[in-house]
Amino acid sequence: MPLFSSPSSKCFWITLIVFSLSYYLLIAKSTTFPTSPPPPKLCNKNPYKQLNLVLNKNGSVRRGSMPPESPPAPDPNLPTKVLSKDLPINKSKGTWARIYLPRETLDQNSKLPLLVFFHGGGFIFLSASSTIFHEFCFNMANDVVAVVASIEYRLAPEHRLPAAYEDAVEALHWIKTNQEEDDWLRYYADLSNVFLVGSSAGGNIAYNAGLRLVATGSRYDLGIPKIQGLILIQPYFGGTQMTGSEMRLANEPHLSLCNNYALWELSLPVGADRDHEYCNPMVGDGPKKIEMIRRLGWRVLVTGCGGDPLVDRQMELVRVMEMKGVKVVGHFTAGDYHGVQDTDTFKAKQLYEVVKNFISSRY
Repeated sequence: MPLFSSPSSKCFWITLIVFSLSYYLLIAKSTTFPTSPPPPKLCNKNPYKQLNLVLNKNGSVRRGSMPPESPPAPDPNLPTKVLSKDLPINKSKGTWARIYLPRETLDQNSKLPLLVFFHGGGFIFLSASSTIFHEFCFNMANDVVAVVASIEYRLAPEHRLPAAYEDAVEALHWIKTNQEEDDWLRYYADLSNVFLVGSSAGGNIAYNAGLRLVATGSRYDLGIPKIQGLILIQPYFGGTQMTGSEMRLANEPHLSLCNNYALWELSLPVGADRDHEYCNPMVGDGPKKIEMIRRLGWRVLVTGCGGDPLVDRQMELVRVMEMKGVKVVGHFTAGDYHGVQDTDTFKAKQLYEVVKNFISSRY
C-alpha cells in the first residue's frame, strides 16, 4: 500500500515528519555535546613586563632587580662541606668558571668525575654566581661526590645564540689546557670522566655544545676533556607547533608559553623562528646529529616532569634517541613544574641521586 494512499494519510505523515524534526531540533539546541577544548589564549599580556624586562633600541634589555648572588668559599679552614672558587676563562668576554670541590676529597688520592654545569634562566637571566645555582651546584658536588665546574656564559639578547654554545665549547678547551695550572683540576678532577650538565636553558646549552663537539667526529677529544655523556635536566626546547603539554599547561605560572615565546624571540638569531635548530632538535639535520652521539658512545640522561609545559618535547627527544640507538635514560616524574629542582631541596636531593646512579652505571 503506498505511503500516501489518500489525502488524509498524506496530511497525517507530513504533520508527523514536521513534528519530529521540530522536536529533534529543540532537543539538539538544549543538549550540550562534548567538544574539544578551545586553544589557550596566549600572550594577552605584555610578556616583557611580566619578565621584568625593558627593551632598548639598540637590541639590549634592561633587567629588573638583580637576584641574590653568593660568593665562593675557597678557604679550607671554613666549616663547609664543599669548597668553591672562581677562575677566569676569557676576560674579554666576561666568562669564568666556579669550581666546586667536596671537602672530603682533600684527604683522598682518587679523582672524581667532573660535571661541567650550565645554569638556566632562558638564556637571558641569572649567573653562575646566582644563589639559586650556587646552592644547587654546592649540593650536587656534595651528594653526587663530584667536582663541578659551573660556567658563566654570555647572555642574550646582547649576545644571541650561538654565543652561549661557543662559550661552552671554549670552557671545555680551557679546562683541558688549565688542568696543570690549577690544583683542584689537576689533583681531584678526572678529565677522562666528564659529563656536560645543564638545567632548562643550560640543558639546551649542554646539548647543543655537545652537538658541536660530536660534529668534529673522531677529533672531538683533541684539546678537550674526555666526555662520557650529557645530563639534561628539564632541557629547554621549543618549536612552532604546540605540543599537547604546551596546550594543557599554556598558562602554567612557572613557564607560561607567552613568556616562553618572548625568551626565544630574544635569544635566537634575529629573524629566526622556533623551528631553528637551536630551539627544535627535531628539525633539519637534528635527528642525524643524534646518530653521531650514538657513534661516540655517549650516554644521555634526560629528566622532566608532568607539570612542565615542555615535557612532551623532552620525551620526544628520548624516543628519537632510543630509535637511533643512543644509550639514553629518561627519568620523568608526575606533577611538579619547570625548575622545581631549583627551589625544592627535597626534589633536588632526589635528582642528585638519579644523577649519581646514572654516572656510576655502565648502561
